[in-house]
Amino acid sequence: MLELVFATNNAHKLEEVQAIVGNAFTIKSLNDIDCHDDIPETGKTFEENAQQKTDYLVNKYGLYCFGDDSGLEIDALNGEPGVYSARYSGSRNMEKNIDLVLEKLGDNPNRKARFKTVISLYLNEKQHFFEGSIEGRIVDGRRGSDGFGYDPIFIPEGYDRTFAEMSAVEKNAISHRAIAVGKLADFLKTI
Repeated sequence: MLELVFATNNAHKLEEVQAIVGNAFTIKSLNDIDCHDDIPETGKTFEENAQQKTDYLVNKYGLYCFGDDSGLEIDALNGEPGVYSARYSGSRNMEKNIDLVLEKLGDNPNRKARFKTVISLYLNEKQHFFEGSIEGRIVDGRRGSDGFGYDPIFIPEGYDRTFAEMSAVEKNAISHRAIAVGKLADFLKTI
């Protein structure tokens, strides 16, 4: 069975990915390989940040791996928070990050936004990229208690509930990460 290291210690991400990939592959976290390093994310795009993670693991451990970078892009904020989604307020405190988004949006009627994920896979001496995105809108305040990150303020297009109001199964069926991971899984099944 193929073993891949996912460049994360985020339990939510790991669960989402494993649920989508299923038992066809063994996915390990950074903790599983005893990596406690703060892997740099200094790129200006999701693709650059995802590749930085895989490059780091390949160079230090020589393992087959994949890394992702995800974020929220809001049209009225010129694509912010974008690659800075996890630390938009200057910290990794998601409550503060959400507060800042809502404050900057104010009563702007343009609430159009999207979640985007790019996955960089290093396998058989080659780099591969997979992208997923989902369009939606930002609501005026937090709704729901499931999910993580910006889930409480994002309603996907065609729905009337935020990601945080959906079950993990519902969200995993349509999320940006699910789309990108689905492409990754389809690719892995061909090798």
